Amino acid sequence: MKTKRLWEIDAARGIAIIMMVISNLALDLAYFRDWGIDIYSGFWLYFARATAASFIFIAGVSLALSYSRLRRKAYKKYLFRGLRIFSLGLAITAVTFILFPQNIIWFGILHLIGFSIVISYPFLGRKAVTAFALGIAIIIMGLYLGTMTIDSHLLLWLGLKPGGFSSFDHEPVFPWYGLFLLGISLGSVLYSGGKRSFSLGDFSGNVIVKPLAFLGRHSLFIYLAHQPVIVGLILSGMIL
Repeated sequence: MKTKRLWEIDAARGIAIIMMVISNLALDLAYFRDWGIDIYSGFWLYFARATAASFIFIAGVSLALSYSRLRRKAYKKYLFRGLRIFSLGLAITAVTFILFPQNIIWFGILHLIGFSIVISYPFLGRKAVTAFALGIAIIIMGLYLGTMTIDSHLLLWLGLKPGGFSSFDHEPVFPWYGLFLLGISLGSVLYSGGKRSFSLGDFSGNVIVKPLAFLGRHSLFIYLAHQPVIVGLILSGMIL
């Protein structure tokens, strides 16, 4: 049975989409046009991280909401959904391996979200404190691992990087999966039983909310399509 979408989640995802486009436009201008934009420190670094954090956290909330609306166990559903998203991440790895060998996306946001959906089933429908506590622990561990370097790329997915590592997009399990778990924790509290546990008016028809929600409902397509479009516009000279 088709369930009603919640405008606040779609709109929040729509805001994250806009942030993503802005962040990647800055990255592309720095890479292809040498605009002098420092994407590896300062404002643009933190803006990119806030964008990734928004997507990952909202994905956790959405998974908790989805599970709370099911009337039967559906591990296979989440398994296939996670594998589908992870496979899209692998496709991006292949493209960047060919076109941008110095900045390959080995384990980016799609890898992380797909992986997180697959392994998070044990936390769905459980007490929120469990996912919350583990999420905090993973974030703390990730901050620690981020200070270390190793002589291998094999553990990039966990957050251990070799010296001088560079990638257009890198969201390893530590600490980013912790944020996904925090999303599950909050989602299970705010949307227990598949409904809001709080009062919120209907702003779905609002002139601002409506387009944001539209973007949020098509976030995966926009994520996959926006970079080819931006790069094409830059290389064609339409964006100087």
